[in-house]
Amino acid sequence: MKIGAHVLRNSLFVAPMAGVTDRPFRQLARRFGAGLAVSEMVTSRPELRDSRKSRLRLDHEGEAAPVSVQIAGADPAQMADAARYNVERGAQIIDINMGCPAKKVCNVYAGSALLGDEALVARILEAVVGAVEVPVTLKIRTGPGPERRNALQIGRIAQGAGVRLLAIHGRTRACGFAGQAEYDTIAEVKSRLAIPVLANGDIRTPEHAQEVLRRTGADGLMIGRAAHGRPWIFREIEHYLATGTRLAPPPIEEVGAVLLEHLAGIHALYGEQQGVRVARKHIGWTVSALPLGEQFRREANRIETAPAQLDAVRAYFERLAAAANDARIAGERLAA
Repeated sequence: MKIGAHVLRNSLFVAPMAGVTDRPFRQLARRFGAGLAVSEMVTSRPELRDSRKSRLRLDHEGEAAPVSVQIAGADPAQMADAARYNVERGAQIIDINMGCPAKKVCNVYAGSALLGDEALVARILEAVVGAVEVPVTLKIRTGPGPERRNALQIGRIAQGAGVRLLAIHGRTRACGFAGQAEYDTIAEVKSRLAIPVLANGDIRTPEHAQEVLRRTGADGLMIGRAAHGRPWIFREIEHYLATGTRLAPPPIEEVGAVLLEHLAGIHALYGEQQGVRVARKHIGWTVSALPLGEQFRREANRIETAPAQLDAVRAYFERLAAAANDARIAGERLAA
């Protein structure tokens, strides 16, 4: 897939998720096969640019190109200025957030709240595209609510404004994350637009990824919550789409090594105190389906220092690896 002059490895994207897709997460996802990882949403409000949260979200040190930064806001001039500001600091793609359903975002008439005002959508997109030389992409939902799925109208506005790619989450703003994503609207939009369209929402397995592509005709996929604690999902989907066969799950030793690498990156980015807190959810997601995972998650949540957190994770995975090795040896003896 191409976005402007950028040729991507594939058409598997990491969805921008506030509090999740920071630099360490993006780097892991890219290494495991994601073609692009969009940054966490950053506000267009200039008075918040120097906040610690904004500075951390805009840290792209060592990140592979192209760097895609998502901006959010409701004022066309502020959004255009935010796009220029981020390009000056290394953004090579600007993504516009019109998909977030969070109340704190929608209450300031940003995110998916914008879908209810098509004229304002047009002004924002035209302002941002006109402000920067880099490609501009857009993330939306299927509409404000089930009674008004206007994704096609928004898509036509975006295409006319010069947006290079459209990602659509298969729920409306009103749906939040409840129920099941629907893909018929995405299929309709894809059939009517010339720009690339990505399908997003509830894509959890390689088989489902292939089915969503078949049902929608989309040019690619955007994966969000399914990547929590398993960045290798991109490797698995890429392999399945290319071969029709499933990769074996990563061995427990690899899972442990990846989590330890991730935690070290989090500690380095945020500092020990905040980093330990941020890391807890990633530990929980990673161990959720593993033996005694819930028990270990509770224990890990009480750890207050980075070295102790790393030691506990290392010891947990060493115990799992030893148990797996003992079971393998027992199985070989029975087979003999």
